[in-house]
Amino acid sequence: MSQITALETFDLRFPTSRFLDGSDAMNPDPDYSAAYVVVRTDDGDGSAGHGFVFTIGRGNDVQVAAIDALAPLVVGCRLEPLLDDLGSTWRRLVHDSQLRWLGPEKGVMHMAIGAVVNALWDLKAKRAGLPLWRLLSDLSPEQLVDLVDFRYLTDVLDPIEALDLLQAAEPGRPERLERLLAEGYPAYTTTPGWLGYDDAKLARLTREALEAGFTQIKLKVGGDLDDDVRRLGIARDICGPDIRIAIDANQRWGVDEAVRWVKELAPFDPWWVEEPTSPDDVLGHATIARRIAPVRVATGEHVANRVMFKQLLQAGAAQFVQIDATRVAGVNENLAILLLAAKFGVPVCPHAGGVGLCEVVQHLAMADYVAVSGSLHDRVIEHVDHLHEHFADPVRIEHGRYLAPTRPGAGTEILVPSIQAHRFPDGAVWA
Repeated sequence: MSQITALETFDLRFPTSRFLDGSDAMNPDPDYSAAYVVVRTDDGDGSAGHGFVFTIGRGNDVQVAAIDALAPLVVGCRLEPLLDDLGSTWRRLVHDSQLRWLGPEKGVMHMAIGAVVNALWDLKAKRAGLPLWRLLSDLSPEQLVDLVDFRYLTDVLDPIEALDLLQAAEPGRPERLERLLAEGYPAYTTTPGWLGYDDAKLARLTREALEAGFTQIKLKVGGDLDDDVRRLGIARDICGPDIRIAIDANQRWGVDEAVRWVKELAPFDPWWVEEPTSPDDVLGHATIARRIAPVRVATGEHVANRVMFKQLLQAGAAQFVQIDATRVAGVNENLAILLLAAKFGVPVCPHAGGVGLCEVVQHLAMADYVAVSGSLHDRVIEHVDHLHEHFADPVRIEHGRYLAPTRPGAGTEILVPSIQAHRFPDGAVWA
């Protein structure tokens, strides 16, 4: 039997602010970063699990410290019992009686648990010789239900109803798996839309996105209304009426301001408005959704846990659910959110971009299609074309679609030279 010997952590930062990649109304100068963890074992083959939390620079060291704080709960444990029952492993970490006081189930500590949980899933998938999406898709409905903590959810979704949902989706699994392998999963791109780009770059990247086969793009908004009107006008002229254009305010507005701003942009037919207000304001999102209809609301990138997703869906506050691979506590909690979305019939359109978010969240969306929702209707995964070269299994995009990963693991592993170059503050990129 194997043993976990170490949690090895790294503060990795990528200087994306130099070219304003990732810039938006709330985050004008992000340095995309990863609080990165490697779960080391005493396996003779040197196998390890990799996970991370995405941040945008300052504070990444705090997130690394939170991951380090989990070492006493994991290091020295026998590996196989943890991997064989990842539902219990998740509950043991999340419900730790002392760490829980720092949340509960939100913030830096909760995200740190997600990094470790995702690293364990990466290791489990590698041991099985399967990509994570395929490993999850091959689990029985009963096994998937056992992974989920239904505490706080049973007024809306209990284990019996979740099992019914998964069993209803089970008959079409083989056909969906084959379709996914043959066609890939629909994507949209945010690459043209960063707020710091000038009009010429916006226009050029929009044309390139259409040439690459994307049928949806996204523009950041919320800095200046006149600028947003002009930029959406440029994008709509290039895209024509049939390409979807989503807009993303990154939590910039209050409720009334969001309604006023979106109504000014409504003539450009936005597909959705993303994060129009504080991610914690469930009722604010519901009010905005009601007042800006037929423009729809998308949110989830900064939603702290499955309970808030439950409330957003109960209130009709989100017409698109945007899971994030590293915001909540890993694969298990994202599975709970996928089940909630399936219960309410709301499409899941994951947030990605960042450092490695595309690589990881594609596995969750693909497992959702094969084993949970069984649907691709109105579903797309965000894609941003940078930083993929730092990963052992980078995403593959063809004709505006994610190709299903075939390499074992969760897509979380960063290449050693990239770790060495981007360690903060002494890596070559920063020195």
